[in-house]
Amino acid sequence: MPITKKDVLHVADLARLALTDTEIDLYTGQLQRILSYVEKLSELDTKGIEPTTYTVPLMTVFREDETRPSLPREEALGNAPEEEKGCFKVPKIIE
Repeated sequence: MPITKKDVLHVADLARLALTDTEIDLYTGQLQRILSYVEKLSELDTKGIEPTTYTVPLMTVFREDETRPSLPREEALGNAPEEEKGCFKVPKIIE
């Protein structure tokens, strides 16, 4: 399916982009080459090939969660400019 200038203008309009005539020609050609490449890939026989989501084995680099004592409330609120009922008090920002 060939990409036309009309297609490029439609996508540009959706993206709220203003394109010059030079850019329209450039993007039309680039998108056409991309779609041609994808069409070529669809010709490959992929039966029997399991889908993969990662090319390297998955492993987590995060540490295990463990329960530890938290900061005492008095220490956490020690530098707070204001506090109320054991919580930080912040200025109202809703008008």
